[in-house]
Amino acid sequence: MNFLQKIGQRLLLFIQFILVSLFILFEEIIWEGLAEPIYHKIQSLRILQRLQIYVNRTNRYILLTLFIILLFSVEGAGLIAGIFFVQGKVIFGSLLYAIKIPIAGFTFWLFRVSKNRLLSFNWFSLAYYKLMSGIEWLKSTDIYKSSLSLLLKLKTTLKEIKKRYFSKESRFIQDTKAFYRYIKNFKNRNK
Repeated sequence: MNFLQKIGQRLLLFIQFILVSLFILFEEIIWEGLAEPIYHKIQSLRILQRLQIYVNRTNRYILLTLFIILLFSVEGAGLIAGIFFVQGKVIFGSLLYAIKIPIAGFTFWLFRVSKNRLLSFNWFSLAYYKLMSGIEWLKSTDIYKSSLSLLLKLKTTLKEIKKRYFSKESRFIQDTKAFYRYIKNFKNRNK
């Protein structure tokens, strides 16, 4: 029995690692790096402020249908993009994923605007709160906390490297520009 418990614990740890890795990839890298800025840009558009008035007047069943169609479209596009990546079609995968991001931003905006009305459906509310509790559980695991700590250290290191070597005042950039000017002048003199 002890042997089976160890296998079960290791299997659970492996599953947690996979879930945490995927969550960090999407939450920390894709959401914060790409989708969140697009979401905030979409949210600031005047046309959406006017559209919010129509959303507030729309029947909750129509809102639910629209939200589900958008959500499944976005998730389906992400799945297909992943399949393209696995097949080695990186350009198609990247293009599809890039197209999906503004639609995802609009979908998040629609959810935020109509959250109370969408949560008025008992099954939707149950699914939403189960998902949120699952995310909270994932965030409470030691593997998540240590992975996030490692990611934050990596981000800090990358920012320091960027500041040190790639800022306009850095010696590396100044030397690179000077070398470029030298090559350009040398090339022009030899014409």
